[in-house]
Amino acid sequence: MGINMSDRKDILQGTLDLMVLKTLHALGSMHGYGIAQRLQRISEDVLYLNQGTLYPALLRLEQKALIASEWGVSDSNRRARFYSLTKSGRRHLKDEMENWRILSGIVNRVLEA
Repeated sequence: MGINMSDRKDILQGTLDLMVLKTLHALGSMHGYGIAQRLQRISEDVLYLNQGTLYPALLRLEQKALIASEWGVSDSNRRARFYSLTKSGRRHLKDEMENWRILSGIVNRVLEA
């Protein structure tokens, strides 16, 4: 059973942004399909991202100057937009990872109480 992000409006928008930023931090420049595949692999095929979910997130992150993009050629020899983390994106990722650790710790304590 997987989670289709487009079907789960209750999943925080910032959660997807955080996962995208972390993916770019870990692997460097990637195209959207590669990001989606990486997140699906890391989640052990539980998380599925469709274009209608991922590309608005990439646009939002680019508008906030947290990522930058440029056109290139994919491994399958197709023209693709490649995304990379900016300096402000790296700072934002660090801050958001700390916030996530605090928030998830609180939620875990409440669920286990």
